[in-house]
This record gives sequence, C-alpha cells and structure tokens, in this order.
Amino acid sequence: MQESRPALDGADRALVHALQVDARASWSRLATVLGADEVTLARRWARLNERGAAWINGHPGMALSTQGCLSFVEVVCANGQVVEVAERLQRHPMVVTVEHLTGDRDLLLTLMTPDVASLSQWLTQVAGLTPGITSVRTHLADSVYTEGSRWRTHALSAAQVAQLQRGTPTGERPSVPVLDEVDRRITALLSVDGRASYRDLAHRSGVSADTVRRRTKRLLDSGAVQLRCEISRLLSDRPTTVILWARTPVERLESTARHIAGMGDIRLCAGVTGRDNLLVAGWIRSVNDLQRLESRILERAPHVVINERAVTLRTMKLSGQVLAADGLRQYAVPIDPWLSLDSADDDRAPAPQ
Repeated sequence: MQESRPALDGADRALVHALQVDARASWSRLATVLGADEVTLARRWARLNERGAAWINGHPGMALSTQGCLSFVEVVCANGQVVEVAERLQRHPMVVTVEHLTGDRDLLLTLMTPDVASLSQWLTQVAGLTPGITSVRTHLADSVYTEGSRWRTHALSAAQVAQLQRGTPTGERPSVPVLDEVDRRITALLSVDGRASYRDLAHRSGVSADTVRRRTKRLLDSGAVQLRCEISRLLSDRPTTVILWARTPVERLESTARHIAGMGDIRLCAGVTGRDNLLVAGWIRSVNDLQRLESRILERAPHVVINERAVTLRTMKLSGQVLAADGLRQYAVPIDPWLSLDSADDDRAPAPQ
C-alpha cells in the first residue's frame, strides 16, 4: 500500500503562489508580502524543494516560438514496454514532458527542437530506433495560448499579488534576442534551477556574474525564458490531468482558444496541426470532473467538437523534471533544444540533482 503524503499547508501554498508570481524574488521581498520571517521562508522552501514536493525551473518560451519548434508526439509501445520506452526517452534534453495516457496512445511527449528538420532527425534517429516503439504521430504547435508558467495555486489575495508584481516589467515586452551559445547555456541551467544565484550561473556558464545578470534579465523580461514554480500533483487539490483533442472552425480558432485558455483549470491550450487543431490539457480534482470540464468548455465555445479525451495515468517527466511514481521530483534533465543529437547521450541518465 502506497504511503500517504501530507498535503501542502496554507503557508506552503502561499509561498508557492508567491514564487509563481515572481520566481526569483528575494526572501526579504517575499517576507514583506507574506508577513513572515525571511529565514523561515528560505527554510520552508528548502524543505519543499529537497523533498521534491515543489521546485522552480525555466524553459524556452518566446525564443522557441520565434526561433524553434514545439511539437507533441504520440507514442504507441509494444505490450509491456511502456516504462522502458519512457525511461529511455525522458533522458533526452529535447524531450520536455513525458506522460503515460489512457486511450489509443501510450505516451504523449512534449518536444522542443530548433527547427522542423531537427524534429525529423529526432523522430528518425531517436524515436525510430528506440526499442519498444511501434508507431508515433506528431503534431506541430503553431500557437500556444496558455501554458504551465501561468498556473497559480490561488493562495494569495489580490492585494498580495499586486504587491509582488509591483516593480516588475509591464507593457510591451522587449524583443526576443537571438540566442547565442552563452544564452543557451544559461537557459539550460535555469531549466534545472530557476532560482540559481547569478554567481552559480556564472560559474557553470563560464562567463562573469555581471554578464549572467544582464543576460538572464534580458531572457526573462523578453519571455525568451519562462520560469514556473511547480508542486507535486499528488499534493495538490487537482491531481488529475486530462488531455483533450478538439476541432474548431479555423476562422474562430484564435478567439476560441483564448476563451478556453482563460478557464482556471486549463493548464495548456495550443493550436496544433493534424485532424484536430486544438490540444487542451486540464487539471481537475478527479476523473469524475472530466465531463464537467467538457461541459464548461462547450458553454464557452459551443462550436468546438471534442474528438478525443485521455487521462494521464502518470506524469513521468514534467518540464525537464523527472518525477517518481508518487509525483515527487527526483532530478532534472537540462532542457536543451539546440543540443546536437550527435552529442546527446540518451542512454545515460543524469545524476540526481
């Protein structure tokens, strides 16, 4: 019998929400907003992080939209080989998320590559040569209307959120820089630890702390890199993930997607290629809520046709973080869409962080 794990308490949830608003806020600033001692907050976060219950990591955001390729890959595995296939694929730095699903496919991968040619190379040289994979189906994402960095625990008041947002960049974002090798190294490091100090980032990237500070600020302010504070799903009040494949008239795609993306329990809404043009992921309290979620979507967008639905049986990797069966974070695989397949060793799992 699996050991039950205590849910996050109110102070944990408030801290997580604050870090979702400003992932790199200083402990003193967080203490002012939360009305707590900064040493206590730092220790609380260390406890959550070391346990694998909560973590902060980054991922390519607008940089991938303008300079790369995001795709969703459905994988069908030979009988009895789902776990082995997933464990091999999750070691790869281009594979961002791995989910074990119900339905016609065994795994759903979120994949980041620098371009479609690199995607083709990955599909043929990695997926095509991985023992246990019998077929794949690929969907390119042409637009992402909401994603995980925008998800919140809703534990803070509106006044506290506004206080945290005070002083952060507003208005139009600066243009996304063309990422060079240093930017890519910083991006990969932030994908492991989004709160890593500038000193640590400088040491690991091989440039000065001033350079790292300037470049990190530019990457975050432009949206080239997006930070997210996650909690273990089994410790949340919405532990069930559902995936919906839907279709809407192309002339109504953007307005429909934005209506769906505005729903509080929608984790991902993306326009995709293929027989369906919308991929939606929602976080719900239980499987019993699936029909209610679909009903709410159809209330907002009655012209949408939901063609398929699946429930995530287990999330094995989430935004570069490899998760145990109980949903706790084990270790990170740096997200690096630009890594050459010739230098990527997907047979060797990195050591836990």
